[in-house]
Amino acid sequence: MYSTKYGKTIKLFLMDADPDGRMVCELSNWNGKAYRIPRGKVKDCSDRHDLKGTSVYLLFGRAESSTSKPKAYIGEAENAYSRLVQHVSEKEFWNESVVFISKDENLNKAHIKYLESRLYEIASTAGRYDIQNGNTPTRSSISESDQAEMEEFIEYIKILINTMGFKVFEPLIKVESSSQEPDECFYVKGARGADGRGKRTSDGFVVFAGSQVAADTVPSFPKGFNALRDELIDNEIIIKKNETLVLASDYLFSSPSAAAAVIMGRSANGLIEWKNIQGKELKSVEESEISKANKSMQPTANASAD
Repeated sequence: MYSTKYGKTIKLFLMDADPDGRMVCELSNWNGKAYRIPRGKVKDCSDRHDLKGTSVYLLFGRAESSTSKPKAYIGEAENAYSRLVQHVSEKEFWNESVVFISKDENLNKAHIKYLESRLYEIASTAGRYDIQNGNTPTRSSISESDQAEMEEFIEYIKILINTMGFKVFEPLIKVESSSQEPDECFYVKGARGADGRGKRTSDGFVVFAGSQVAADTVPSFPKGFNALRDELIDNEIIIKKNETLVLASDYLFSSPSAAAAVIMGRSANGLIEWKNIQGKELKSVEESEISKANKSMQPTANASAD
């Protein structure tokens, strides 16, 4: 038995004819609907009848610094509009909200309590955002069939929220491409104890927890990377362990070069410094991948003759 993933069509409607304004998102063959509403536009939603029913929603706020996490709050409401109005008055951190409703009004109180609890659990496990909920949401008891429907609803929520740019439910390293797979890992070693292990992702380059960071930096170390290193130390993302500096948790860098520079304490070309288990440079690996992809697109001799 196997599963096949098919393409999805997402419809976006800019309610204010402005990409920075309110947005409605719908997914093909799904009875749900998502509203993306900036904080300053909540007041304009008083006439939206479907926002006055049961929903699950998220509030999003920006990260305070380059090494801190963005913020998110996950909640449920029997009247989404009224709840957002309340949050405008009571919660300062957020600047955007995303509300999920059912187009056929098939979500009841038990459903949204279940969704709230599960989304909180998934977001907390992913660890990408600083979750602002003061208490852990309680999970309602629903039937097995309703639970199956809600889990499917969650999968569609994850697709839409990710498409909007909020990777609140996405771990840095996906399960299907585990950090434990040596063939997908890259390694870097250098002076002063540098010994890192990481992986490419769609967002940048993740260096894994336990990677050893150079004990100090060279005089020519770029100021930008030096500031990033200092901030990682101040925020205890880089910690001292047995007289060695190590990463306390997986950390996403913007590029392989930024990752290599911080780990090695000097300027670094990440495409050359990071090497796989066979000793091939990242640059060479990526060039080989492109070459193979191009060859696979070329017609065979028999096909050309036909």
